[in-house]
Amino acid sequence: ELQVVTILLVLLICGVGIAGNAMVVLVVLRTKHMVTPTNCYLVSLAVADLIVLLAAGLPNISEVVASWVYGYAGCLCITYLQYLGINISAWSIAAFTVERYIAICHAIKAQLLCTVSRARRIIASLWLFTSLYCLMWFFLVDTAQVTFSDGAQVICGYRVSRSLYMPIYFLDFAVFYVIPLGLATVLYGLIARILFVSPVPGNPQHSSLGSLHQGSSLKLSCRGSRGALSSRKQVTKMLAVVVALFAVLWLPYRTLVVVNSFVDPPYLNTWFLLFCRLCIYLNSAINPIIYNLMSQKFRAAFRKLYKCQEKSAGHPAPCTTPVYYSAVKDCSHNSSD
Repeated sequence: ELQVVTILLVLLICGVGIAGNAMVVLVVLRTKHMVTPTNCYLVSLAVADLIVLLAAGLPNISEVVASWVYGYAGCLCITYLQYLGINISAWSIAAFTVERYIAICHAIKAQLLCTVSRARRIIASLWLFTSLYCLMWFFLVDTAQVTFSDGAQVICGYRVSRSLYMPIYFLDFAVFYVIPLGLATVLYGLIARILFVSPVPGNPQHSSLGSLHQGSSLKLSCRGSRGALSSRKQVTKMLAVVVALFAVLWLPYRTLVVVNSFVDPPYLNTWFLLFCRLCIYLNSAINPIIYNLMSQKFRAAFRKLYKCQEKSAGHPAPCTTPVYYSAVKDCSHNSSD
């Protein structure tokens, strides 16, 4: 039963997640107007999620069906990639949260700080730091052969005693879960106060010079435009949902690691372990679905990418038209959407 459930659910979740995250990367790279600082961080998150699904999800199937088949080098590399993807996803979420806070609450500074080039440099720094940090896993795991009454099985596991892993797990728990979520909670609280609590004037002429000096950078940035405010609310809600799902879906695994650091023997119920793993895979797979449901731009870009693929399959023609050019021209005179 465990094998059947694992194969079916892992294949379903990983298949949807790999396809969805690949589409996120493609639509941002192929659509000029989609290359924004926030979307750069979403591409970083999508790549990290792809690594998690490929390095953690798919090997889990063969691990359940048989013993470890990837050898010693595979044990080291796959473990390294798992933690690299997991840790990068956490700080990609923290990075786009900080970017949204600056863009909404400090709009004047955002013109200098929230740029695509700066976002790319920050993403490169995060990947470099995390890549170096995760190198320790090359020295902490190894393959071993476990003998049972009905045969032997090769596993990829810890190289040293379990007690030595406690400080590493708690460091991971703090740096890649507690701190990013704590930062996101505080910043989204400040963003919500600006977007949903502070009054915003309907017309730009109602904004006085005095109000600009009272710290309402949002009023300056959107200049009384209800459309701009609605767009910012939509993006903020979408990113807040991504953060909330990250917090909820990672909670079972993080809790299990903390509990097992203090109990002996550790709690290793196979069905609960499968539940924790599926929550991790689901977190890496669900973000593109959230973008499609909550973002008109991503939804249109996904649809455009799909139509381009259909056309290229039937009639090989270039697809270079920006996604929103015609929509902006059509709606600018008739609608405030």
